Amino acid sequence: MNTSWTQITGILMQGHQVASRPSKAYPYSSLEKQKPYFKELGLDLSPYFNGTLNISIAPLEFEVAKPELTFPLVEWTDLHPPETFSFSRCRVIFEGTEYEGWVYFPHPETKKTHFQNPSLIEVVANEIQGVRYGDKLEVILNTLEIRINRP
Repeated sequence: MNTSWTQITGILMQGHQVASRPSKAYPYSSLEKQKPYFKELGLDLSPYFNGTLNISIAPLEFEVAKPELTFPLVEWTDLHPPETFSFSRCRVIFEGTEYEGWVYFPHPETKKTHFQNPSLIEVVANEIQGVRYGDKLEVILNTLEIRINRP
């Protein structure tokens, strides 16, 4: 696996809250419902928290360039058409502790709702005790897979 790591400072932001719990959009946690599909395709996210960390790196923006994994047109729900997802390994540091994770990227061209700001990186990681919205996090990204841009 080719890697070229960079560390970016970000702030934990509140997301759409559909990955972690039932919502108006879904009667279930979307990530919990997606995990078996991803596992069948080769990515086992079962050890990770059922939700995403929404990390703002503003004013910087990110772009998924050559992700480690891409799963095209996953039919994970009957509530909307299939979606394409990409994943890139990453690490998150909070209060000196490092957590393994994956950048979770639902492709906007296949996603009909819940669009994300290009400065907001979604990460699936182990549960981080004590983390709160507004907390500073470090995210370590593979720059061969995720590009960081100044708008």
